Amino acid sequence: MYIQEIHFAMVKSFTGVRRAPKKEIQQIVAEDYMTSKLVTFRPDQNIGEVFEMLINKNISGGPVIDESGKLVGVISEGDCLKEIVRGKYNNSPNKAGVVSDHMVSDVHTISPNMPILEVAHQFLELKVRRFPVMREGKLVGQISQRDVMRAVRELKHQTW
Repeated sequence: MYIQEIHFAMVKSFTGVRRAPKKEIQQIVAEDYMTSKLVTFRPDQNIGEVFEMLINKNISGGPVIDESGKLVGVISEGDCLKEIVRGKYNNSPNKAGVVSDHMVSDVHTISPNMPILEVAHQFLELKVRRFPVMREGKLVGQISQRDVMRAVRELKHQTW
């Protein structure tokens, strides 16, 4: 029995410890693809102004912040269209409402350090088109579904 143990030890040391080949692990996070130069809106802002800004800036929505800079909601093209359609009953598009009357105030936010594939999962689960990105309670950016698609396009398929 003593000889077998020595023989086993010799074989073990002969083959050495096998290590799996190292893979490059990509850690792309929301901060890498978010927009940090935000177009923001105010709760008391006229829907007509928002409507024009969305068209002129070629965006589909954005965060609503109060006078202290606190995130209080998100306004989108769809929110603006609802107000405009209401004007149909008056025989003219109504763009006189204010953002606070139409914005979504129950806003889901994410951390700038959230992995991009987790962000994609959150988009699918929550069925939203954009997330405000918050760091320590402060709005630092926004990420959209399109931003996530750009990030995924750049991922190397073997590191998923």
